[in-house]
Amino acid sequence: MNKGLDAMFMHFGIRSEDMAIIKNICEENNIEFEWFKDFILKEYHNLKMKNEDIDPKDLQKLLEKALSNK
Repeated sequence: MNKGLDAMFMHFGIRSEDMAIIKNICEENNIEFEWFKDFILKEYHNLKMKNEDIDPKDLQKLLEKALSNK
């Protein structure tokens, strides 16, 4: 078993195994996974890396920005 951090975790803060689950959920709900990963997960991870509290308004802005790029 590999004990190091995988690239997926480094870029998104999510383990590869968990990302596979997210991908399946996206596919089951007709959501483009690459879009979701790039515009939602990556942006959310960037917000979390700032070590600041994320309030609902921040999440709303993230989602609105992502939807405008769809």
